[in-house]
Amino acid sequence: MDELAIERAEELLDNPIWSALTTDHAGLAVSGAHTENQARRYPEEIGPLSGMPAETEAGWEALAELAGPGSASGGGVVVLFFRDAPRIPAGWTVVRSGKLVQMVAERPTAVEITAPAGLTLRKLTAGDVQAMVELAELTEPGPFRLRTLELGTFFGILDGDRPLAMAGKRMHVPGFVEVSAVCTHPEARGRGYARLLMSCVMEEIVAAGKTPFLHALKSNAGAIRVYEDLGFRVRRELEFAALARSRE
Repeated sequence: MDELAIERAEELLDNPIWSALTTDHAGLAVSGAHTENQARRYPEEIGPLSGMPAETEAGWEALAELAGPGSASGGGVVVLFFRDAPRIPAGWTVVRSGKLVQMVAERPTAVEITAPAGLTLRKLTAGDVQAMVELAELTEPGPFRLRTLELGTFFGILDGDRPLAMAGKRMHVPGFVEVSAVCTHPEARGRGYARLLMSCVMEEIVAAGKTPFLHALKSNAGAIRVYEDLGFRVRRELEFAALARSRE
């Protein structure tokens, strides 16, 4: 792929959730009957990631339909990534927000992939989902739900049937696949498991002729250093916001 083609492909990453839901993951996208060009989201059982092509009144109205009605607890939550600070209209409550760095790895660092002594390194399956959800709830790597496994391959390091760490694929856009859900149980941190599992995921992505990318909180300097060691570079910054419909 020449430099111009790469640059055009990378433009999809400027609005990654929308790009995924209108290309490689279009078959998973949920939208209103007549608003599929205004807002889309992943099924709630997969996660709250949602997107709009641009911040417009019509887009926010379509997104409100996808989020569901407000309630005493704030209603359904959607998560969006923005190129710039969002202009959130009335009727929404910000549950969480912050700055992200988006990183890509055109030339991943080679890592020897060997299972740690006494543990198992393998692809995770539907039989592991409940334990995966529990690990994600404990470590909070980002939204992970009962159907998130449908987004792509996940690898784990397990002690018996108990996953101590995992990493997998989330958003897919032409030419790029996101590495996500990278997390390690507090009992197993500091052993390099995240680096090992990310390398498994990245190796699969590269073998398919695609480029790994990921998102990290800008404030998470430790994680960003690990990602840089694996060959990732910061491409750009994004804003994220987890939003709920305000109680009506």
